[in-house]
Amino acid sequence: MKIEKTLWGTSPSGQEIFKYRISNASGAYVELGSVGAAITGIFVPDKDGKLDNVVLCYPEASSYFSDGPCAGKCPGRFANRIALGKFTLDGKEYNLAVNNGPNHLHGGPTGFQNRVWDSRIEGDSVEFMYFSEDGEEGYPGKLKVVARYEWSENNELRLSFTARCDAATVLNLTNHVYFNLDCKGDILDHELMLNASEYLPTDETLIPLGESEPVAGTPMDFTNFKPIGRDINSSFSALKYGKGYDNCFVIDGYVPGQIQTAATLVGPASGRCLEVVTSQPGVQIYTGNWLEGCPAGPDGKQYHDYDAVAIECQHFPDSPNRPEYPSTVLFPGQDFEECIIWAFTVRK
Repeated sequence: MKIEKTLWGTSPSGQEIFKYRISNASGAYVELGSVGAAITGIFVPDKDGKLDNVVLCYPEASSYFSDGPCAGKCPGRFANRIALGKFTLDGKEYNLAVNNGPNHLHGGPTGFQNRVWDSRIEGDSVEFMYFSEDGEEGYPGKLKVVARYEWSENNELRLSFTARCDAATVLNLTNHVYFNLDCKGDILDHELMLNASEYLPTDETLIPLGESEPVAGTPMDFTNFKPIGRDINSSFSALKYGKGYDNCFVIDGYVPGQIQTAATLVGPASGRCLEVVTSQPGVQIYTGNWLEGCPAGPDGKQYHDYDAVAIECQHFPDSPNRPEYPSTVLFPGQDFEECIIWAFTVRK
């Protein structure tokens, strides 16, 4: 495995920002940036062997700060939403920034995604580390997070999260990478299958209402391959609230610490196939409903709504306020360990 490190730019405060490229023997490669521990490129072959970047990206490091889509980055301390920016832990109420309607989203206005992480090459992997101070964005406890990326000879990208804290806190980590396997147009004809027979209905601000419900008989059913756009304009509350899919699906058969398939995505024109595997209980599907106006891509490319889809493996939204959901509380002396694997193949 070949790993290259280059200076990519500097942050507004003068911190150096690095870009890494990990290449395998076939020539397929991934690119990573130290803003938000971001995935900035995944170059894999199509059915004709042509390499192209299958993820939404920006050419300039500066574009990754406070971009609306949170493209390719690792949000935190809590990915997704917390209702009204409040939760109670050990009898104490914590108040967080309200930055998405009436709710808290992705750890706040800055969050982990708009920080420059420390980074290094470690063997055949690249590691990013961020140290979050007690009280940062309103969260309790000091927290150390490491995001480790590994790229295989079989075109599999593995992201492993580890974290430790010095006081009880809440933690939900994912990567917010967006995919377009055909590298052109929108993703409405991409075929998606989810290992999820239930989803979490929400209110109009995208906060879960409580228990999960079956997808059967609704536009939320991706238990068999279905074009993403087939039902996206249906008169269904979940799709109207988000102007498309922006919903958490419950992965069938979840067992803590065990990895299993969350989603499979196919680009019909390119033949590229992506299988997403995770140790986490949920997968948020976001169909890029608000990409218009985000920073330009390579060669000045302007992104438009539905040009890419995010498949975000994570714990459930608003878990700190929902004791019935899998816990997102991390205690001192406890190791946080979760992983996501993106495996690319070709269907000819």
